[in-house]
Amino acid sequence: MYLFGCASPPVVHIDRAIRDAQARGWQVCLGLTPSAREWLEDRLPELEELTGHPVRSAYRFYGRPETWPRTDVVVVAPATLHTVNACALGITSTFVVGFAAEAMGKRIPLVVMPCLNSTYARHPQFERSLEVLRGEGVRVLYGPGGFVPNPPGQGRPEEYPWHLALDAAHEAVRRR
Repeated sequence: MYLFGCASPPVVHIDRAIRDAQARGWQVCLGLTPSAREWLEDRLPELEELTGHPVRSAYRFYGRPETWPRTDVVVVAPATLHTVNACALGITSTFVVGFAAEAMGKRIPLVVMPCLNSTYARHPQFERSLEVLRGEGVRVLYGPGGFVPNPPGQGRPEEYPWHLALDAAHEAVRRR
């Protein structure tokens, strides 16, 4: 499993998702957006030890060998407004979005669980982006049965429903 985290407060608890995924039998490779990487900078060695793989946040240089094994599924969680919109629009300026776009093209199962406040969720592009992703076969966990946004400043990052993303990843691979 490739687990990609964005700069949203639950990312500080991404080790919980990694441990849960590993307990479910997944080998996990962790990718972070550049901002999420900054948030977790002090914990990168711990996260690399936990996964057994380097944490990636940038494209590898052309001609260099791949350091991660192939994946059966990609999970983008927590996914910010920016990442959701960039994925839907094909704006691949970051490794996380670029690989998500590639996963769609290669038909690698892709699960996206946003994490944004209710103000961001009202942006008109957000709903269009969710429709585009769902139309491409991406499992989007938003609303009932997924992430439900809170008003600004009332988030509970420690309660982010990582288990829903992992359940969806298992289901996506099983259906494949």
